[in-house]
Amino acid sequence: MRGFNRGGGGFGGGFPGLDSMAAKLAVALVAFSALFLATQRGQGVLLLLNPGDVLHLRVWQLFTYAFVATDALGIIFGGIIIWSIGGFLESTWGSRRLLMASVGITVLAGLITVLLSLVMPMANLYAGGTVMTTVLWVAYGLVIGRGQTNFWGIPLTGNWFAAIGAGFTVLRLLTAPAWQVMAPELISLVLIFAYVRGASPKRLMLQLQHWRLQRQLRDRSKHLRVVDRERPPDRDQYLN
Repeated sequence: MRGFNRGGGGFGGGFPGLDSMAAKLAVALVAFSALFLATQRGQGVLLLLNPGDVLHLRVWQLFTYAFVATDALGIIFGGIIIWSIGGFLESTWGSRRLLMASVGITVLAGLITVLLSLVMPMANLYAGGTVMTTVLWVAYGLVIGRGQTNFWGIPLTGNWFAAIGAGFTVLRLLTAPAWQVMAPELISLVLIFAYVRGASPKRLMLQLQHWRLQRQLRDRSKHLRVVDRERPPDRDQYLN
């Protein structure tokens, strides 16, 4: 919890020090967003996620889009949420897991969106700053669970806090022309819920290995036969 300030904030947390991972992520969001706004009429568009571009090996977009918010409010509130809520998660999970949850899930949501573009029409450009802030918002609420937090001074449980974050996404979806324009954000909601509830690549591999072992045992058991207890003792065939 180095550098973490437990003072109350608008989102129920304080602000960690500038040397924390949460602060670095917030600074990266502001920096990349400012760069995009300054160059959006030119090369700045290459910072966004374009499924067609990624399929043509512009894979950096999977990472850069995660740090781009396209308007001033998105930059300001995105930076505050990442710094404050991300700071709490960092004090709970550690820097590595915070990075995996925030950047990792945002990148994975973008990759799934790219793969979906192979089988159905998707939007051309995505900015992922909202995706990352939504991931951290929902993760914060789910980690607290039935415990108490606050939303701008209003006391509520962590589960309700997570529901509010997901609700913002649903409200934007109702005004969107199609669900595809919000594909990464919708996908990220499913991913962060599964992640906080314990899903991970390692656990998935263990589950697959368990399923494979169970299947092998069932296949072997089909060749077994029950031997009669009153079998003749001189019958060698029962010894196999």
